[in-house]
Amino acid sequence: MKLLVVGASYRTAPVATLERLAVAPAELTRTLDRLVAQPYVTEAVLVSTCNRVEVYAAVSGFHGGLGDICAVLAEQAGSPPATLANHLYVHYDAAAVDHVFRVAAGLDSMVVGEAQILGQLRDAYHWASGADTAGRLLHELMQQALRVGKRAHAETGIDRAGQSVVTAALELAAGHLDGELTGRPALVVGAGAMGSLGVATLSRLGAGPLTVTNRGADRAVRLAESYGAAAAPMAELTATVSTVDIVVAATAATEPVLTREVVSRALADRDPDRGPLILLDLAVPRDVEPGVAELSGVEVIDIDRMAALLAEGPAAADAAAVERIVAAEVEGFLTWLRGADVAPTVAALRGRADDVVTAELRRLAQRRPDLTDDQRAEVARTVHRVVQRLLHQPTVRVRQLAAEPGGDQYAALLRELFDLQVPQTSPVDTVPDVVDTDVTPAFGATDTIPPAGGER
Repeated sequence: MKLLVVGASYRTAPVATLERLAVAPAELTRTLDRLVAQPYVTEAVLVSTCNRVEVYAAVSGFHGGLGDICAVLAEQAGSPPATLANHLYVHYDAAAVDHVFRVAAGLDSMVVGEAQILGQLRDAYHWASGADTAGRLLHELMQQALRVGKRAHAETGIDRAGQSVVTAALELAAGHLDGELTGRPALVVGAGAMGSLGVATLSRLGAGPLTVTNRGADRAVRLAESYGAAAAPMAELTATVSTVDIVVAATAATEPVLTREVVSRALADRDPDRGPLILLDLAVPRDVEPGVAELSGVEVIDIDRMAALLAEGPAAADAAAVERIVAAEVEGFLTWLRGADVAPTVAALRGRADDVVTAELRRLAQRRPDLTDDQRAEVARTVHRVVQRLLHQPTVRVRQLAAEPGGDQYAALLRELFDLQVPQTSPVDTVPDVVDTDVTPAFGATDTIPPAGGER
């Protein structure tokens, strides 16, 4: 069984493509089921955030698995596979492990080191576990990836250098408001994970008064009360927008919430001397209708613009330290995987030896019926000891060799020499099926992982 990663991110695809690829929570289980129903895909984890849609899969063949995953993603996006392929990246085996660990450590995020992707990986893993699409190979990969991410944040300063995208977006917004957010009235549209982080960040930066609106009024009220903010009905969105300088839009809506009509009417009621209305669109699909950016007096900062403007990474020392952690963890995982891959072959060899011993002892019993039970038992113990001693050193050695780069050739050679038939199953059948829930890294008070939400 091999590991395969197929996905698209802000690095390879425009927001419009990511919008089409995005999988809503209500569709996750169905999409995971479609993936593992494909001929070459046996396990699957699906990560769908604002900045990436990725499938982590255990496949029985590279080309077959790639074709299966691309077909599902193309169907999700409503695009021909050949068209979608221009925006996809593919990582296989060692490169797949490296990619997943880099994602978990925050090295592949738009703002390097941002914390939310680790929570997103955790949620994707738990969702796949609940859907029974994460088998033992992906269980091991995902648990180790979560540990790598936790280690990266605990042992380096990457979380300080790589602030959340919400913080980075608000810093961009401040540049359009004389560099100051303090005392600026703000509205957060959406009361999920990103909305919560938006309110927390605005509060920390001194913006206010703060208002929260959400389709589910109860959630808006609870979030607003937590930060001393006000809650406004979604039906009054236009009126509320007209009273603020900053809007953070982070809903899970499938259609734009801030349409051209809504924003135009809000601008008509807004004092033009207050400066531009800043709209931070951190949702996929987008919350701000594309035509809104053409309106006078509006500044839209969306995911596409964030990708273009946030080119600076964390301090070089922190990035280098995380790179070293990832490299060491990848090699450790590959060493374990190579060692685990030979286990079925060793088991098959010992099984073959046991079959030979059993057959010979049965033949001895037929040819020497005069032997007593004690004598037959002593012969059986002696033969078993001889076989075990003969096999001990070769099997220990082949496990050692298999753990080294290129070690898979030794298992293959063993199968060829002894004509062993090894079932094509996951090489990690001895790994316990346990989900690690303690993966929250050591973030600052304002950068904790929310219970759900998107990488921004």
